[in-house]
Formats: sequence, structure tokens, C-alpha cells
Amino acid sequence: MATIHVDGRAYEVDGADNLLQACLSLGLDVPYFCWHPAMGSVGACRQCAVKQYKDADDTQGKLVMSCMTPASDDSWIAIEDEEAREFRASVVEWLMVNHPHDCPVCEEGGHCHLQDMTVMTGHDRRRYRFRKRTHRNQYLGPFVAHEMNRCITCYRCVRFYNDYAGGEDLGAFGANDNVYFGRHQDGVLESEFSGNLTEVCPTGVFTDQTHSDRYTRKWDLQFAPSICHQCAVGCNTSPGERYGDIRRIENRYHGEVNRHFLCDRGRFGHGYVNRDDRPRCPEWRSQASDESMTLEIDAALDRGADVLRSARRVIGIGSPRASLESNHQLRELVGAANFSTGIVAREQACLERMARLSRESGLPTPTLRDVEEHDAILVLGEDLIQSAARLGLSVRQAVLGRREELAEARGIPAWNAEAVKTLGQDNYHPLFVAYPTATGLDGIAEASWALAPDDIARLGFAIAHVIDAAAPAVADLDEATRLEAERIASALLAARRPLVISGGSLGSEAVIEAAGNIARALSRRARDGGLILVRNEANSTGLELLGGQPLEWALDELNTQMADAVVILENDLYHRLPRERVDSALDLAEVVVVLDHQRTATWNRAHLGLPAASFAEGDGTLVSLEGRAQRFFQVFDPRYIRPESRIHESWRWLHAVRAGMLREDVSDITLDAVTLDCARRTPALAGIVEAAPGSDYRVEGLKLAREPHRYSGRTAMRSHLNVDEPRTPQDPDTPFTFSMEGYNGFERPRKDVAFAWAPGWNSPQAWNKFTDEVGGHLRAGDPGVRLLHPLPGGYDYVREIPSSFARRDGQWQVVVLPRLFGGEETSSRSAPISERAAPAALILSADDAQRLDVVDGATLVLETDTGRVALPLRLDAALPAGIVGVPAGLDAAFSSGDWGSLFIGPEAGLDAMGPETGAHSKGPETGPLANDDSGRDERADGGEERP
Repeated sequence: MATIHVDGRAYEVDGADNLLQACLSLGLDVPYFCWHPAMGSVGACRQCAVKQYKDADDTQGKLVMSCMTPASDDSWIAIEDEEAREFRASVVEWLMVNHPHDCPVCEEGGHCHLQDMTVMTGHDRRRYRFRKRTHRNQYLGPFVAHEMNRCITCYRCVRFYNDYAGGEDLGAFGANDNVYFGRHQDGVLESEFSGNLTEVCPTGVFTDQTHSDRYTRKWDLQFAPSICHQCAVGCNTSPGERYGDIRRIENRYHGEVNRHFLCDRGRFGHGYVNRDDRPRCPEWRSQASDESMTLEIDAALDRGADVLRSARRVIGIGSPRASLESNHQLRELVGAANFSTGIVAREQACLERMARLSRESGLPTPTLRDVEEHDAILVLGEDLIQSAARLGLSVRQAVLGRREELAEARGIPAWNAEAVKTLGQDNYHPLFVAYPTATGLDGIAEASWALAPDDIARLGFAIAHVIDAAAPAVADLDEATRLEAERIASALLAARRPLVISGGSLGSEAVIEAAGNIARALSRRARDGGLILVRNEANSTGLELLGGQPLEWALDELNTQMADAVVILENDLYHRLPRERVDSALDLAEVVVVLDHQRTATWNRAHLGLPAASFAEGDGTLVSLEGRAQRFFQVFDPRYIRPESRIHESWRWLHAVRAGMLREDVSDITLDAVTLDCARRTPALAGIVEAAPGSDYRVEGLKLAREPHRYSGRTAMRSHLNVDEPRTPQDPDTPFTFSMEGYNGFERPRKDVAFAWAPGWNSPQAWNKFTDEVGGHLRAGDPGVRLLHPLPGGYDYVREIPSSFARRDGQWQVVVLPRLFGGEETSSRSAPISERAAPAALILSADDAQRLDVVDGATLVLETDTGRVALPLRLDAALPAGIVGVPAGLDAAFSSGDWGSLFIGPEAGLDAMGPETGAHSKGPETGPLANDDSGRDERADGGEERP
């Protein structure tokens, strides 16, 4: 700690910070541009000038850049000094010389850091009267729009994109006052984190392209705290709504999870909420005529209750993309003995093993913030950038952390970004990756290997045995693999905080158990390590804790006519199992009830369809891959703008249907009540009640506002329906109001912040006002509660080790490869995500292509017991022979581990993939790790009542 004196007052601060960060953490307003709490200081903009004095007797002082000056003990500075104020005002003026001053038409207006800083410095007159420098803008893809003339040359964009996120196709071109930030030519930004440029950039150079078509100022958007539903990481988001549509999603700060950044799927994958073809009213399909008709709520509930009451046995199929509350209510409707998780058996078995290892491996599951503190990482069977992108970004920071250690040893502060970067160069903490093909982190990995799933598991078991001889040895292990296992084990043992990451992407229980053995071995060696296991979907972890039978069991009950009715919750079964198997089960069902917010193939098979709320229209709880239960809140009432809609949360529908089945009156139900009931009936979920404050939470007697205090046009929005402004929707489920009337300040700490705003801070930089220190944690604590904790006691090693992979003549083992864009069911329905997704292709090694006598781009047909698909071929130099890679997200339901046949198919109507974008493996020259290439190229690529 250090004592600094600011404008005559003494403060205690962290002496490791610079003066700018120290002052901002104290709540003092110092203008800045180039500094960012996640990326440190470069001193490029000169905007944060303050007057520094030698001591209390110094009256002259000197101007210093607070971002480049350490907050050393007994520092004396003045923010309000007149010379400093004049200097800061002149800095803004010269930075604005070439700016177009186009705030009224700029899409950054209203949450622009440049606007905030010009007001803060008092610059309000433009004196420059000469010709301005102008630039041509670029097309950067469907996510990010470009307006280079607004640039003030702060370098934040390239520092984030290149140095922090590892992108390579955005740069700074030119010199002096003519610097251009963009690509060498027009084209789609390749980084999976490019959308963060819209918040990193302090001006309107990079803006949200998906928001442009129906643009709304920030102060006219309605927000709510939410959780990203597009993967299992659990990033916190702030969705903004206008006219009943989600217009944009912004990052919501969480000190332990995503902090300042989101991946592009989480930021831009919300388009499915706004689809015109969504079901908005209950639908009844006659079994005789197969024609559908819309129903009002009362009629739908009556029919649903009648048909389910008359059924002999009702099966409930849940969903890992639905909330815990909705899955719980479905289980209450059908009974625990009749409840299926809606997850296929192989994936559910992986989830059960991961939950067990989270408790019994001996190592804790670190948060994303903790991940960045680990100094040796092993990734088994995951391409993190594709399966859990935000986790992959944290792993990248952990690997780059070696630079900060070198800097600390030489007395260079971590915030001195350029000095740390120059010193570190290519010095990384060790990262090892084993996966069937190239991954997005291979470029910074010390070593990576392309292996079949069974060989990945064998490598993991061998590493565990090297760390602890009590772990089972791997029989018939070749010399090359043994040497690599020793190399990895040595690096993990030498680290202060080793980290093992695996998961269910490859559907291999052996890979997961191998990771568990390594974790057990490290814990027995008293290493302060961690184990992270990646799940596939937003609520996969929570649904496993809730319990239930796999999806195949549910279909078997219908196929054997042990049950004659089924209720399906927010789950397209055709994405999980072969069409023939799903069809045969649904054909035999006398009653099929489907609740969903999308018109899926499963919805089209429903006798009764009930329109469910999406994450933006309902409340609920999810459990992330680290076991953190988090609450998402309703952003808007869908009936306010569309009175004809009858959308409700699935848990509310199911409560009403159950009451009808029991011939009871439909009682009121609230989120608090159903959450509490879920916690009581499932001991593993007892903590979810504490995930967020209840509906009775108040700040100074006020509920929390969903709308900024300048929100306007509420009457005009509904003028085409009625010129009278109705009463705003009432929310009995949460502590939020559907209006600007309520608390939205930062003076009273609170965990669930819908949007960040503070006087003088309209941009995302306003989050600094809500944290205990800049880059720290929310002052009231970060939202959510952890449910999974390591249990004391020793647990034995798993001793079932698979045999080495051997290819078969005429058959290939299927490996389903996750993909960030196009690989997840709901985000794939978003137009920008579809545009960004690469064309689907079957991936083969060159050796296998030669065996089949096919070339890159030729159409191949893959046929297995679970599906058949025809796709163009993409050759991959890394993929092991005998393996065929299948992209996730296809209509056909393939599973990793299946065996199938390949043959040449018709080419009509199929687009071939572009040039090879993969990489080849590096490793020893013999054994399963062998490859002819010695190095790895970096990747290029009627009733109105509520139910």
C-alpha cells in the first residue's frame, strides 16, 4: 500500500498501480483515452495529464502523464491544477482536429467515451477551420462497422486485437497524424473476439454492425442483467431492447468471469430472439387433418390439461438450454421417475464424470480470472476457442503472463504495457494441447499434437503416471509418447499453479478420466493447481445436478409404448438423435406437447405448442461450467409492443398445465417461489436461492430501473396501437421495474447491475464506478454462487485405459468438431452468425484422401448408424489417418466415436470449402504422436390472464 496526496487530500492506494488507475479506483475523475484496465498503459494520447509535486512544499510542480507514473508512496499530485486542466483541454482539441464532429449521426453517440472526455475537459468549441484529413472505410464483416475518420489514434484497437486477443489481420498503417487502423484490404475480421472493438474503441471508429439496421441510442434501450446462453462459460451480458426486439448485447462486468470482454457468438448470436417466424401464440395441430390453429391461453391450457390427464403415462424431456426452474417444473409435472434431461446418453455420461471430478479430483475449478494466474497449462481434447471461447482468451492471458514475471524480476511494473511486451517477446508459460486437429491456441503453445481421442486419453494417463507412480501405467506405450508425457509432466510439476483443461467436446469419457487422473496426481504432489472441464451447453452443468434419464431412455419408453404422451421443453430432438429414431417415437405418442421459443423440427411435430420465453423475455437460473449458479432477468415484456403475443416462461406454462391436470385453480407463481422449490427438492441445487437477490430487494426503498433516466418515447412506441399510454408492465418476479423509475446509480453497491452509467460516464468505462478497484470486483460482490466444490479425502485413480487408436479398412471414426460460428443451435439462427460461419465440410487427412482417390473440394458422403450427410471435402494436414472430422451444428445427428463409411457423392448444390486453413502437427517421429512435418504452421483461418 502507498499514501498519495491528491488535491490536498491523502488516500491509501495500491502502490503497484499507476496514478491514473489509483485515482479512478478512488472514484476521482481523470480523463483518459489510450489506457485500458485490461491492457495497461502506453502513454499514447497524453489526455491523463496531472500536476505532480516533489513534496508538500513544492509550489511549481510539473505535468506528468498519470497512466505512466507510479503511485509511489508520498506522491503529491493535483488533478484540478489550472495548468493541468488547460493542457488536458488542449489535448482533446488537437485530437479532435480531424474528427468529423458527427455526434448526431454517429452510432457511438450516447455511450461514447470521447463525448464523456470532451465534456469532462471542458472542450466545447471547434476552432480548426481548415481541410480535414479523410479516410476510406472498410468492410470488416457482419459484426463490426468501420468509420476511420473518427479515430483519435489511441491504439486501443490494435493493442486489444493483436496483443491481447492474438488476432493478426488488423494493424496500424501510416505515421504521424495520418495513421490508419484497419486491415490490409477489405475483408471479414478473423478474430473470434472482434466485437470487443466496439467497446474497446473510445470513439465511433468500430461500431456494432448488427445494431445499425435498427439503431437506437443507449439511453432509449431497456436493459436487464443477463447470462449468455450460447455456451457453458456463463459470461454476464447486458441485452438492450427497443420495440420488442433485442438491438444489441453489451458486456456486463463480472470480476470473476468475463470481466471486460465477450466472444463474438455471445455478443452477436442473439438474432434468434427477433425472428419473425417465432411462435408467439399457442398452436394446436389436429391429428386427423395435420392442420394447425392458434389458441388463446385458456383454451390451450384446457386442451393441454385434458390430453395429458387422459394419458396413461407422460414422459418429460428437459433441455440444457432451458433454465433450472423450467426443467424443475417439468419434472414436477411428470414426476422424477418420468423425467429425462434431453441429453444423449454419451454426453450425459461425460457430464456425470465431469461433475464427479469437480468434487473428487482434489483440485478446485478456477474462475476465468484465476485461470490467468496459472503458469503451466495442459489442454486435453478441447479446441477452447471453438468450444469455450472466453475461457480460451483467459488461457491466452495465462500463457502471456510469463512476460509480467520477467518484468517484475527487473522492476518493471505490470501496467507498463509496451515495456513488458518488449521484454517478454516470445517468452510464454508452457501450454500443451492435444486435439485431433489444429486449435486456435496452437500459435502460443509450446507443443501440440494431433491425435485420435483414444490416443489423447493414453497421453493423459501416461502423464499422470509420470507425476505419480501410483497412477496406472499405460501398456504398450511407444517411446515417443513416453518422452512427451515426461516433458509435459516435468513442466506441470515445475509450475507454481498448473492447470488441466478437458471436457466433453469429443464425447470421450476416457479423455475426461485421463484429465482427472492428472488432477489427482498433481493434488497428491501438493500442487496449487486447477481442473476445468468444459461442458457443451449453457445449463449442462445445472441439468446434470438436477438429475434425470438420458434422451434415448425417453424415446425408448415411447417406442415400447410404456408411455403414450411426452412434454418436450425447449429442445430440438432432431439435433441430438437420428431423424428416424425421433420420428418413430413421436409417431407412437398419442400426445406431444412442445414448449419452445423457436419453430424447430420438434415444434412442427407437436399436437400442442406453447410459446416459451427466450432469455430476453423470461427469468431463470443457469449453472456455468465452473459450477456457478447465475440468474438471468427478463429484459422486456413481449406483450407491451405485441399485445397479440402469448409468450411466457416455460416454468410458468408448466405450472399452469400441472394445475389443470390436477383440476386445481391456477395459483399465482413467482420466480422466487419456483427457485426455492427447486432448491428444496434437489439438495445439489440448494445454493441457487442465493444466486441473486429476491423480488423484495430494494435500494433506498426503490426497485431497480431497467431503463436509463433519459429514456424517451414510451408513449410514441405504442401510438400505432393506442395513443393512451398504458401502465408500464408490472414485474412481481424480480427487483426490477420496466421503466426509468427506480434506482440506477452506483453509490449503493449492488450485484445485479442492468447497465453501467454514472454522472459524466456514459460509455462502458462507467463500470469503473461500480468496482471496488479498477479491474477488480463489483463493490457488492460478483453475482452468482458456486455449487461445485472439491471434497476432502483421497480418491483412487481410474485404471481403465483404452487401447491405441487403430484405423479400420473402409471405415473412419467420426470426431464432431465444435465451431464457434454455426455449431450452436440457437445462435445459428442469427443471420450475422450464419454469415460469419465457414461452409461446413468433412475433414480428412491427405493420406485418407489419397486412399479414396479424392481431392480437396470434392463432395463426400458420410454414412453412419446415426445419420448420413453429403459435404465438400477439406484436407487437413494435422488430422490423424482413419479419422473424419464433422463440424458441429449439422442437421444430421452424429456423435464422436461413431464409425462410418465414406464414398464419393453428387456435387450438385454443394459449395466446396476454400483453401486449407488448418495446421500440421509437431512432435516426435514415431508412435501415435508422429508426423512427417517437424513444425506446426499457425492457423490462417381468448384469455388474458397469465398462466
